[in-house]
Amino acid sequence: MATVLSVSGSPSASSRTSRLLRHLDQRLASQGHDVIPLDVRTIPAEALLGADFRHPAIVEATELFARADGVVVGTPVYKASYSGVLKALLDLLPQYALAGKTVLPLATGGSVAHVLAIDYALRPVLTSMGAAHIVQGWFTLDKDLAVQDDGTLAVAPAATEALGQVVDQFSAALGRTPLLAVAG
Repeated sequence: MATVLSVSGSPSASSRTSRLLRHLDQRLASQGHDVIPLDVRTIPAEALLGADFRHPAIVEATELFARADGVVVGTPVYKASYSGVLKALLDLLPQYALAGKTVLPLATGGSVAHVLAIDYALRPVLTSMGAAHIVQGWFTLDKDLAVQDDGTLAVAPAATEALGQVVDQFSAALGRTPLLAVAG
């Protein structure tokens, strides 16, 4: 099957967004995909903020994007947009780092007022990076994600169903995406 890079753009170590991605990674792995998790917060700040393209962590992240057939990008919504740490990483990747790839954008937030952040903030950046196909994304309310005492994530039933559908659509699209040649 496909290699999927699962990118958490949350700056928090106790992030619901990261936990949601790791929860969804299990579904993708059960469908036969090789899933590689990447928590952007683990990349050294000096590399991200200093735009150090040669820093080993940036080089490694760039290689992970290059290897992936598909990318899941998850972010908490802050001030009606995706996180700054995610923006910092995306800015350091090659212009067409998503060329030929299927992408699933996901976001979490405290209010439905931020639902459009996927389409009006994140999707244009992913498109500009050459994504071959950006499947319908999904916004999950924080109230639908609960961290259990054992550290596992409990997802509200309605959110579970919706997330299952978008992940399954992404999984199906991975096998149908034609590779695009990008001049450059």
